[in-house]
Amino acid sequence: MADDSAEIFDDLYLGLRAGGALRKQRRGESLTEEEQEALGHWQRLSPARKAIAIGGFAVGTFGLGFTLGGLVFGRWRKA
Repeated sequence: MADDSAEIFDDLYLGLRAGGALRKQRRGESLTEEEQEALGHWQRLSPARKAIAIGGFAVGTFGLGFTLGGLVFGRWRKA
């Protein structure tokens, strides 16, 4: 179980690095060796692992936004 969760975080981090490299590539900037490696590794990942990494990021982002929104906007509402 611990190894699976570590892999999900590794895939998530890889996706973030690959996304940054892809953005640089679209702008016409040259990529470093590490960025090329991250982009190539992300492209070789299975669609299922990509979906889990992207879904985990989306759920985490939504949860964080929901929590912060509740803390900020909850103060304005009287009990």
